[in-house]
Amino acid sequence: MVKDYRKWFLGRIKKAITDYGMIGAGDRVAVGMSGGKDSTSLLHALHLISRSAPVRFELEAVFVDLGWPADISLLEEFCRLRNVSLHVVKTGIAEIVFEARKGENPCALCAHLRRGAFHGKALELGCNKVALGHHLDDAIETFFMSLFYTGQLRTFSPCTFLDRTGLTMIRPLVYLPAEDIRTWVEMEGLPAITNPCPASGKTKRQEARELVAWLAGRYPDLKMRFLTALQTFDRRNLWPEIKGCRIGHN
Repeated sequence: MVKDYRKWFLGRIKKAITDYGMIGAGDRVAVGMSGGKDSTSLLHALHLISRSAPVRFELEAVFVDLGWPADISLLEEFCRLRNVSLHVVKTGIAEIVFEARKGENPCALCAHLRRGAFHGKALELGCNKVALGHHLDDAIETFFMSLFYTGQLRTFSPCTFLDRTGLTMIRPLVYLPAEDIRTWVEMEGLPAITNPCPASGKTKRQEARELVAWLAGRYPDLKMRFLTALQTFDRRNLWPEIKGCRIGHN
């Protein structure tokens, strides 16, 4: 059972990697480690895939320390057992976001600063790819957040070239819903550390997460239907662009 689930789980990640050309020969991939189940799932999976992949690629783990007290010994041991170097980037992001700025949208500022620290370390390590543990639920939640708060039909891409840094951002877990990752974590015995952020569980994303959970409970195929919709989207199925034509003129 464990072996079969591992094969299936890794197969979904390999398909995402192949479909979007996420990893190639000689790549150095910096994996963003928050300490949560998604990032440990990603590093563990990429480590297993790297042992039998037809192309050779290297992994580096990067933990951005926001400035809150945190015991990352579990994370350090987790990386050591996989022979992956864990690089800790010390920052004062927590103080900037919650004390210096005190803005109404701390998550956006925090995410921006974390990305900057993460990308800077990835470049310092000579990496050309950065990998994040975003999964299918995250993509769906982002879609609804964009719709509700910006009036746009959009979400993040599985693979994005970042022209400001020359890095390529990849999300190998994008074909997997959250419940499959929870099963993977349990079966593989993966560690996770508690998120010390005071805004954890009180964000707009949490509201979107609860909405998606409710919809998935009502419509069991929702997440896979959503994945199909993202892959087969056709702009022609929506309204045409406004042309500015005046009535009575051809």
